[in-house]
Amino acid sequence: MSDTAQAILGHLEAVQRERTRRSAEAALGARVAAVKLWQQQRLRDTYADLQASERYRAATTFFMERLYGPDDFSLRDAQFARVVPALVRLFPADVVRTMLALSELHALSERLDTEMGAAATEPELTPEVYARAWRTVGEPALRERQIALLMAVGAALERHTRSRLLRTSLHMMRGPARAAGLADLQDFLEAGFDAFGAMRGADEFLRWIGERERRLAAALFAGAG
Repeated sequence: MSDTAQAILGHLEAVQRERTRRSAEAALGARVAAVKLWQQQRLRDTYADLQASERYRAATTFFMERLYGPDDFSLRDAQFARVVPALVRLFPADVVRTMLALSELHALSERLDTEMGAAATEPELTPEVYARAWRTVGEPALRERQIALLMAVGAALERHTRSRLLRTSLHMMRGPARAAGLADLQDFLEAGFDAFGAMRGADEFLRWIGERERRLAAALFAGAG
């Protein structure tokens, strides 16, 4: 197995370790779930203008619900893990790099969410409690890495949608993927391609996301909220 395949699988295993820890500690699991819900609502508020835009609506929804959210992605992740060695072997290097960045982003987000849940011990998760938990967790370099990975994945998805071969191949795989028990993974990939393809250019979209997320992180570290 290649080093890249091992790295992707390592990130997926890290995600599963976070899930296992939360399952073993019911109180922690509940607090992490509250953090995820709070953050998803924050994303809805922050990007309400993009959500209202016909051009950016699908991509915004993909970011808020498919790349991040309170839903259980364990089935999709398990399907991804099953096919990682074959995907790394068969797909172009640029696509493989995207898969690696996506898996790292997933693992990093889950780790930071667990740490936020461990820090937010008050009975109710308010903006003030969230901000204190953010500063308790700290890790500004990892928060910047999280944003950078998000931007990289978005830029790569937009780039991949320009490939007619990739788009055609993905849609041709719909039937075989479902027959092989990979429906959740197939739905995720199609949603990403369709959302970014419909945007007809993602530069402004990604710039807005980077600016807003970095501004929010800076404010939280500075003590705002």
